[in-house]
Amino acid sequence: MRVKEILNNYELCLADIEVMLNGETRSAPTLCVTDGHEVIPLNTPDGRPIQMNKANAIQLGDGKWV
Repeated sequence: MRVKEILNNYELCLADIEVMLNGETRSAPTLCVTDGHEVIPLNTPDGRPIQMNKANAIQLGDGKWV
């Protein structure tokens, strides 16, 4: 394993993410990374860790916390 690049424009954050699971709306504190414009969760809605993937990004609108 090797480090290819260090991404300086992201920081860790804890976001209260809301999702629909089995017809119910649920929310939980979720470890994420953000660049101020979008938030990328670092785990699935059921709590399993995943690799950072821009395809999972959630837009923040005007760049501020919602």
